[in-house]
Amino acid sequence: MAVRRRELLIGFAGAGGFALAGCARERQPPPPPEPAVIRFDPPPDSHGVNPRVPARVTVTDGTLRSVEWLDETGRPLPGTPAPDNRSWISSEPLGYGHTYTAKAVAQGETGEITATTVCSTVWPERLVDFSLRSGNLVELAENDTYGVGFVLVARFDEPVDRMAVEPHLRVVTEPAVTGAWYWLDDQNAHWRPERYHAPGTRITVAAELFGAALGSGAYGLRDQRVSVVIGPAHIAVADDDTKHIDVFENGNLVRSMPTSMGMGGTAVVGRKVLSFWTRPGVYTVLDRKHPVTMDSSSYGLPVDSRLGYRSVIDHAVRISHDGIFVHALAESMWAQGNTNVSHGCLNLSPDDAAWFYDFVIPGDVVEVRNTGGDPLDIWQNGDWTIPWPDWLRGGAAI
Repeated sequence: MAVRRRELLIGFAGAGGFALAGCARERQPPPPPEPAVIRFDPPPDSHGVNPRVPARVTVTDGTLRSVEWLDETGRPLPGTPAPDNRSWISSEPLGYGHTYTAKAVAQGETGEITATTVCSTVWPERLVDFSLRSGNLVELAENDTYGVGFVLVARFDEPVDRMAVEPHLRVVTEPAVTGAWYWLDDQNAHWRPERYHAPGTRITVAAELFGAALGSGAYGLRDQRVSVVIGPAHIAVADDDTKHIDVFENGNLVRSMPTSMGMGGTAVVGRKVLSFWTRPGVYTVLDRKHPVTMDSSSYGLPVDSRLGYRSVIDHAVRISHDGIFVHALAESMWAQGNTNVSHGCLNLSPDDAAWFYDFVIPGDVVEVRNTGGDPLDIWQNGDWTIPWPDWLRGGAAI
């Protein structure tokens, strides 16, 4: 029996010996620590870097101890590390025409490391500035209110590449509506939708031109962003068939005023053809003056000629860049409502002119219908006279 017990114990030990051997594996040594790695953006030895981007430093397998980013004068570029000290970003863009030398120190498991870099940004041949204006060529101010005929104007102080510029001019409306740019030339672009704006619309333009290549070695000087609001729908319809100006607010007729418009015809003065029509088309209110001195010599008609004049006029609302006003003229009240006797302006009685002067704001619409002469041109303030398909053909891509 003792022998049998011994055999059983040996057999049990032999069977368990395999399992015990498996529990006795050797532990693998841990991998060696990874050194910290510093990365610069822009990368080392970069040239022609976009000036609007910030400088960045990141580290893997470690934390930043210090960052120094100096321009060619030794001025440090200000910046802020992330809370975990694994990255750093400058608090201002790199800017034009700088050469930077940067140094970063990081701490990793293998100890402290240092890395350096050099990069340079774009050096423009020219910097081009611009302004954002309304149709009256006054620069926009935040939260200004305009009429439903508001037209946005981007004016550049030098010629630019239209295709290069237009993607950087973003216009957003609330509620959303589709609009388009129309280039008068290489320095002036106008934006409007197909139809008048809805009252209460907010229009925001963001012109992100700093750092943008504008063609022929030119770059944008700065960014601009501004929002304006559209007020009530004020639309005045001046119809030569009735010789009245009917004024509507949000679709409701609020006043009907007899008027006398341009007498028609032309005259040649000093090889220049002068027109005395009130051109048909869609005008907008540009500005108001009370009083204003009107002088025919300003458009080439001598004051001492048969049709010349120099007069002080009350309650004058300008609706074109070449001098068409809606204004008071008591002397023509006999003609208002029946006969056109003006040089092109729309004459009203003193009472009606004062009311209209107080009623309108820049961007309000004045539609002139059924008069003679050529249609209103865009340079005269005829943006809305251009049919929408023709307006689209004035974009940069055409």
